[in-house]
Amino acid sequence: MRPPRPLPYRRRWLPRGRTDVDVRTALGVVGTLLAWYALAFVPPAAVALAVGEPPWPFLVTGSAVALTGLALRRLTGPRPPLGVREGFLVVVAVWLLAPAFGAVPFLLGDVPQLDRPADAWFEAMSGFTATGATVVTDLDALGTDMLFWRQFSHWLGGAGIIVLALAVLPRLRIGGRELLRSELPGPVEIETLGETVRGTARRLWKVYLAVTAAGVLALAALGWAGLDRRMGLFDAFSYATSAVSLGGFAPHDDSARGLAPVTQWVLCGLMAVAGVNLLQLYRLAALRQVRAAARDEELRTYAVLLVVASGVVAAELWAAGDAGGAGALRHGAFQAVSVMTTTGFATVDWAVWGTVATLTLLALMFVGACAGSASGSVKVVRHLVLLRFTRRELEQAVHPDAVLPVRVSGRVIGARVLRSVLLFALLYLLVLAVGTFCLTLDAGAGTGTATGAGAGGGGVFTALGAAAACLGNVGPAFGELGPSGSYAPLGAVSKVVLGALMLLGRIEIVPLAVLLRRGYWRA
Repeated sequence: MRPPRPLPYRRRWLPRGRTDVDVRTALGVVGTLLAWYALAFVPPAAVALAVGEPPWPFLVTGSAVALTGLALRRLTGPRPPLGVREGFLVVVAVWLLAPAFGAVPFLLGDVPQLDRPADAWFEAMSGFTATGATVVTDLDALGTDMLFWRQFSHWLGGAGIIVLALAVLPRLRIGGRELLRSELPGPVEIETLGETVRGTARRLWKVYLAVTAAGVLALAALGWAGLDRRMGLFDAFSYATSAVSLGGFAPHDDSARGLAPVTQWVLCGLMAVAGVNLLQLYRLAALRQVRAAARDEELRTYAVLLVVASGVVAAELWAAGDAGGAGALRHGAFQAVSVMTTTGFATVDWAVWGTVATLTLLALMFVGACAGSASGSVKVVRHLVLLRFTRRELEQAVHPDAVLPVRVSGRVIGARVLRSVLLFALLYLLVLAVGTFCLTLDAGAGTGTATGAGAGGGGVFTALGAAAACLGNVGPAFGELGPSGSYAPLGAVSKVVLGALMLLGRIEIVPLAVLLRRGYWRA
């Protein structure tokens, strides 16, 4: 009898046990998340009633979301716990559906400037991914209820819809670790905050709520004290939720330019704090682990980069004559912090700055804040790992037999984490290049006027800036797409491309890339 043929090589590496994707289990969890996501439409409906606007766009949308979620749960029934594969599918599905449903109130409410599906979807995607790019050119034309919905979507998406669900849903405790690991941005260790995933998620949201409340009170106090008469309670809520979520949506067209200098400084500090790892903030605030935080290399590097970048931008503004003295320091610090944390607030129009200042801000778009924060982009810890890995490889080129582990904060970085960081960096650059190419190609076809490839290559730089701003979840870019402009002049294809870049930046590319592999769906 002939011996059995060995499995092909491509199947040998698969782990033992259940290797196919349990789509029914994943859809059941998505249904549960959608059923709870429907509650997010209650606050804007209440605001609409309070200001005399019709609440039915939010109530209808919330009902549709709830029915969809309950239908998915009913069709799938009780299923086994989530695995790693199902976790990827749940994360991608939720982040595709949340902005899609979030765009419906704009369409049902016949909101000016958001009455087309591409524009409404772009705005909702920008909101939930905490990007801050907008197609709205006149925010005063929007009602208070719609402005509230924009800000609320920022706040929900900043900490993560799934993290919130893990904090309140007992059913997701089993298998929730895969969801939390897929949802938190950056290579974060989640085992150090508690014995259960639900406890960890609750602590994350407690920190997020505390920072938000502190921000709202601090900004509102400036208005009550007469230091910034423009800062009413609604504005305080709007700016605080945007700063804490590192999003950048503002209730006024001039972003943060019309705020008093003291308010701009408070916002600058709030963004800097929000850029810290939420786990680290919990250790500092609740556990008083100051020494442990001081030993954290990512936190130290993040603080140093903020100070250095602020000084560099301020010096460039002062040298170019764009601002002087205290103004240069304030604008330089605010813009450096805003761009590096991927918030996107602006106190000045940086699109008209000189080449050096513009390139500095473009470089900051690729830095990001700490892993485990709401920030987009690459994250500081990944840059540290890449630098240590590069140094190790150069040392081993001279001393091939030397054993030189890569360490960050005294901990050895394993081969698995190194591979994930290198993979993310390569995918990030690849997606950026493809996105820039698509924007330039669409502009060349005459459908994306703001990124037109003419004008001596200036359009190509604008396309690169737009792709970097949306993939890094920064928001405003350069040229017509800068802080004083909007993404409204772009064609529908360019908006879809940029919306896809926002999504990829929020879920950090890998989950969707995994789903696109044929090997993911077969054993």
